[in-house]
Amino acid sequence: MTQEFSLSDWMPAHQQRISLALQQRLPDQNTVAAATLAEAMHYATLNGGKRLRAMLVYATGEAFNADPEALDSAACAVEMIHAYSLVHDDMPMMDDDDLRRGQPTCHKAYDEATALLVGDALQSLSFECLTDNNLPPAQQIAMVKCLANASGVLGMAGGQAIDLASVGKQLSQSDLEAMHLLKTGALIKASVMLGAYCSANHSTADLKQLNNYAEAIGLAFQVQDDVLDVIADTATLGKQQGADIARNKPTYPSLMGLEAARNKAQTLVTDALAALDNLENQCLALRALATFVVQRTF
Repeated sequence: MTQEFSLSDWMPAHQQRISLALQQRLPDQNTVAAATLAEAMHYATLNGGKRLRAMLVYATGEAFNADPEALDSAACAVEMIHAYSLVHDDMPMMDDDDLRRGQPTCHKAYDEATALLVGDALQSLSFECLTDNNLPPAQQIAMVKCLANASGVLGMAGGQAIDLASVGKQLSQSDLEAMHLLKTGALIKASVMLGAYCSANHSTADLKQLNNYAEAIGLAFQVQDDVLDVIADTATLGKQQGADIARNKPTYPSLMGLEAARNKAQTLVTDALAALDNLENQCLALRALATFVVQRTF
């Protein structure tokens, strides 16, 4: 029997939970010597956003009966990595953006040097968070390796480097997918896997299906991002609409056409849901989040 599930109830409750958990783990602006840096870390991390990566940690972990406090530490870690990546991506030497989540980007609100240090400090703090739990050492090590791999040259940072090198170039669909599986998909996949690693109640087969799910929604997320860059407005997006087009970046709509890109996103969600069919748990939150990825408007 299929249980009832309301993402509109579940998601706000968990967004509130991650906000509180982040506030508890970010440095106290009133006690550290580098007060301005601490303030900027709060600014960059607590300025809204969907918290999709944290939601994936919680959704996966809860499906496998993980310890809630361990999920908090993992969710904070991925959100800190994500926040640091956005701060650095927005800087003049990268994408040179003035607006993020409807507010001035970190280097505009403070300065470039502070923004650079915000990213550095958030990255360090994220790995500290991964060990801020009572999990066995083997699970903590698996989590640290997972996030480090997803963040580095074989993941997010490598994908961003390819993205910067691809400006003005015509990529094939396979090349575009390979880039986004690293740039966007790696951290989304890590979010799912970290939720699983917070529990010991999974098999190797379970991890394989979760990996398949995560790859599909990671790519679907990026396809939808590219679609929204075309059809949404700046106020809704919280960042400059049409920025990718203006920078002559390769995107799914520019490569496939808008309607084909939308269909691609839907197909990927279907693939993600099919992977979950192979798990004993119904994974209702993960299913709802997969649908949310392509229905979101920001």
